[in-house]
Amino acid sequence: MSTKQPASTNSFLRQLHEPAKKYLEEWFDVPAHIHHIAHRMANPPMDRPQSRQEFQQLLQCLDIPEEHTVIHEKFGHGAKVAPNGDRLLVTWEAHTEYYSYQVWHMPDDKLKPLEFGPLMFPDYAMPLSPLGIQVNALDILVLPHTTLTVEEVKNTMPGPQVYGSRIFGHDISVMTTFTPDDYQRERYLVMSPSFDVLLNQLARTIDTLVAIENYTHLILLPLQAFAQSIDQVHQFEQRHLYQRGLITTEIEASRPEKLQHWLTVLTQDFMKVSRLAESMRFRLSASVPYDRIIRANLVSLQEHTIPGCRQISEYVDGKTIGVADGYQQLVKRINALVNDFQGSIAVIRTKVELQLQDQNLALQDQNLQLLRSMDKTTRSQAILQRTVEGLSVIVISYYLSGLGSYVFKALEELGWISSASFASGVFVPITLGLSVLLILIGRKMIYKRLVRETRE
Repeated sequence: MSTKQPASTNSFLRQLHEPAKKYLEEWFDVPAHIHHIAHRMANPPMDRPQSRQEFQQLLQCLDIPEEHTVIHEKFGHGAKVAPNGDRLLVTWEAHTEYYSYQVWHMPDDKLKPLEFGPLMFPDYAMPLSPLGIQVNALDILVLPHTTLTVEEVKNTMPGPQVYGSRIFGHDISVMTTFTPDDYQRERYLVMSPSFDVLLNQLARTIDTLVAIENYTHLILLPLQAFAQSIDQVHQFEQRHLYQRGLITTEIEASRPEKLQHWLTVLTQDFMKVSRLAESMRFRLSASVPYDRIIRANLVSLQEHTIPGCRQISEYVDGKTIGVADGYQQLVKRINALVNDFQGSIAVIRTKVELQLQDQNLALQDQNLQLLRSMDKTTRSQAILQRTVEGLSVIVISYYLSGLGSYVFKALEELGWISSASFASGVFVPITLGLSVLLILIGRKMIYKRLVRETRE
């Protein structure tokens, strides 16, 4: 039983295995004059679609026929033929952080001499300024049936030193000075005595040279910011070293105001270093893969020395070896500095928390002593109250007994009772009971009033 793959899967597989430039083979020819330019995108997710639209506008401005136009998501090209038979090929390619244009002029007259500088395709002019920071610009001449000496090449290029190699194990020579000309383009001369060899290796040669140049410039692009960041990191390291020494010495006897000052200063420095760390991670994160791409392309050149020239890899290695490692070491230093600031802030916060705990414990002790004092006072008041109540019973009983004795004497004079003294003696216990009853009634009335006032 067969299963049918989803259309999206088949489309992905076709794009994965389809050669990106397979449509260009019919247009490649030598001799050729090539202008290459690469621009870095500040915001790739947004700039990449804009660069694609920019390429479409470029094709329209150059009157490239639609039947000779191919545009994919990250690669496109357009070609046209002038009335005199010359060919113009324009390619666009979008990468992770940059995109590039290549404009090829391939004259119909194979014997027509080509020179560095503006392209001599009829009525050609670059109609727009690409967006983004320019990474590099190259001016490449591809010349078959040509062999020039180093001195002859030096006369066509600016710069004191010619770098060149024979590449790919074939009789193909590449020479450059890595020095921008008056048009701010680095000049490359690609030569071979054999037309077929040069044509068969043309795409590979240009792609490899362009990749080396693009990624060499990309890895060196943040070099100035890297140098400035090293100075900033050194200053923060020295400052934090002084701060930690001061904190270590004075933290035991420091007061809350001092701790708050240290915490504020360290937090401000921590935020600055964190911002620097994020910025440098963003700028330097791709340096390691860029360095690997450069090394891989240099190896793929399979260079052989040309007498009188230094090899291309010698120049590129001198500019890029150790740069990616230096970038990563800086990122590690910044990360370590961030961790140091976090550690110092944590120590001070711990000290503040311990002081707060001590203050809380002292406050609890004070509250406990206050509660004990209040409890003692309450007990004393209760004892005093009971004493007063007992004395009040005696006083009230004495007062009632006195009143009763007068009453009983009057009754004895009237003849109602036989003995006033006996009646007064019997009345004393009664007065005690009445006194206790009066005190209980008064206490209950006071309690009810307090409860009512509390609810209100």
